[in-house]
Amino acid sequence: MKMFKDHCRQALDSIRGQGRYRVFTPLQKRAEGFPYYLRPDGSRVLVWSANDYLAMGGHPVVIEAACEAARTMGAGAGVTRNISGTSPLHDALEAELADLHGKDAGLIFTSGFVSNQAALSTILNSFPNGPDQPWHVFSDAKNHASMIVGINKHHPEKHIFAHNDLDDLERKLAAADPDAPKLIACESVYSMDGTVAPLRAIGELAEKYGALTYLDEVHAVGLYGPSGAGVAERDGVLGMFDIVEGTFGKAFGLAGGYIAGSQLLVDNIRSHAPGFIFTTSMPPVVAAGALASLGVLKTAHDLRARQQRQARYLRDELSAAGLPVIQTESHIVPLLIGGAHCCKGVADWLFENASIYVQPINYPTVAVGEERLRLTPSPLHTDAMIDELVGALDYLWQQQHLPRQKVA
Repeated sequence: MKMFKDHCRQALDSIRGQGRYRVFTPLQKRAEGFPYYLRPDGSRVLVWSANDYLAMGGHPVVIEAACEAARTMGAGAGVTRNISGTSPLHDALEAELADLHGKDAGLIFTSGFVSNQAALSTILNSFPNGPDQPWHVFSDAKNHASMIVGINKHHPEKHIFAHNDLDDLERKLAAADPDAPKLIACESVYSMDGTVAPLRAIGELAEKYGALTYLDEVHAVGLYGPSGAGVAERDGVLGMFDIVEGTFGKAFGLAGGYIAGSQLLVDNIRSHAPGFIFTTSMPPVVAAGALASLGVLKTAHDLRARQQRQARYLRDELSAAGLPVIQTESHIVPLLIGGAHCCKGVADWLFENASIYVQPINYPTVAVGEERLRLTPSPLHTDAMIDELVGALDYLWQQQHLPRQKVA
């Protein structure tokens, strides 16, 4: 036991020494007043790191639906889906998700991490061509940790292709055994870089080489496409992806995850995934809120347009100030700092001197040397708020003589 405690102490000391020890800042989110949060002393701080991209967590329709579910059904489901934890709300939500993504069926999980881990590991635990010929998985180099955990669990033949690099993906597909079962796994919007995958081209490669396709739309669902179904809907390629995974923890403003796909694939995951079978069902409060949020977001064209406008304005203002913003086409605006200590120092200064909260992003979330601030403007972040943020950063860059450079 002493040896283990010494190991823990040394590991934590190492993280602290590298400047990447994670400190949780207690802030109280407010249904009214977003994107301002409250510190423990009651003072306000302007938050730029929330994933409640469209401020749906405070939408009155969502709140009322959740409250009504709590009044009638109680706070929690109290049991797994298989026993008595499936309510009409769960069934209705899964049906709506299937419809949203143009699929036969949907399945909800307690988190986006669990949905990725459970779905991918369950698929890859099967052997379509027998146990002597395992799956070949082609995974984007910047896929989320939840996807990597799900892929790694059953030790398939894994091929990591360079981020969004179609030539590298095709080389790896062409080199694989043509008779082996294949799966291509990617995201639509990558959360730390804000890059967007070339989904149509990936889908065409999958068809050419006979690969199953798995698409993580976590940072896109609610935000892109005529109905908010994500980048695949926006690009008209919903039919090219066999399984779509999403979350309620971002644009929907709640918590939980889901998949949508064919009845056969979804039923197989429902029947075999330990991460689904052996966990308490999503609380009815959350299911009701998610259902209401989905209903709003299907026609929330103004919210989506406003958010995209604010993201463009923020990128333009950071760029005009000569600050190292990474130019992307998505709603995520990364500001490259480089160096964990410096990144944390910038975030700490903003919090203490400008009442602005931005979480520093360090290794292992991003590579060493690519530490950054990840800015996520919502429709409720005004131009004045953006000007305030850029002004504070510009002042800090001047005072600390930080390098001004534009990042491609």
